[in-house]
Amino acid sequence: MDQGPLSRRILDEFDRLSPQMQRAARFVVEHPDDVALLSMREQARRADVLPATMTRLAQRLGYAGFEAVREIYAQAVRAGGIGFAGRAGRQIAAQREKGARGLADAHLAAVAADLAALRDPAVLVRLRDAARCLAAAPRVYCLGLRASFPPAWTAAYLLGLFDDRAVLLDDGGALLADRARTARAGDAALVFGFAPYTRATLETARRLHARGVSLVAVTDGPVSPLARLAEIAIPAGGGESPAFFRSFTAAFAVAETLAALIAGERGDDALAALAETENRLAESQVHWVETE
Repeated sequence: MDQGPLSRRILDEFDRLSPQMQRAARFVVEHPDDVALLSMREQARRADVLPATMTRLAQRLGYAGFEAVREIYAQAVRAGGIGFAGRAGRQIAAQREKGARGLADAHLAAVAADLAALRDPAVLVRLRDAARCLAAAPRVYCLGLRASFPPAWTAAYLLGLFDDRAVLLDDGGALLADRARTARAGDAALVFGFAPYTRATLETARRLHARGVSLVAVTDGPVSPLARLAEIAIPAGGGESPAFFRSFTAAFAVAETLAALIAGERGDDALAALAETENRLAESQVHWVETE
């Protein structure tokens, strides 16, 4: 997620805000470039709050009105600090200054920091709890669209090696809603989503939640709509990157870690299923084997 100039202050204050102010705060955190470029009334419309709520949020942050907040964000845009174009411009400038090797090193350092954050004791507890939740479910749905599709596919593939209860929800043929309609109370869903959030992912997650499906969200921050909907939210890849795009390395790491933990939770059943999978692959000659 882009880090707007007031994001940290808003996140620190978020849980103490009223529901309407939380809605406004979420918009500011998740759309920092829009804060700089759109009128207060348009921002209020998109956040689905009254314009007065935007003013009250600004005052809660210590400003006389929302125009002061807009100006702070506008200055950040002019400095190339936020927004897609800002990130791309920042990367190009850094690459010219540091060279290709320097930028590569900075990007890999950011990726390493994302991975290191997953080893935080609190996150490890969430990973354990998520694995137990998913392992106990009669069926596990894996959901992630657009850029979040690859880690969701990876999770479904790895789970499918030892359990036929894993179901990949994709939108091929515009059949996402049809594929999700078999979900029932007691099932679980592993949902991947990062800002800017794909509308179909959120809508599907809300339908699953309404049916009593337990949600495990792999997402980018505490105000993510997926995080606030899920029983367990695992933060992955929310750090700053020198590149113009988000790194999904941490999301893949979560998918792999959960698959390993779930296999451990399933124990002997997983071992037997993996042996059967290996035999089937060998019989089908799926993998290339060098012959003399």
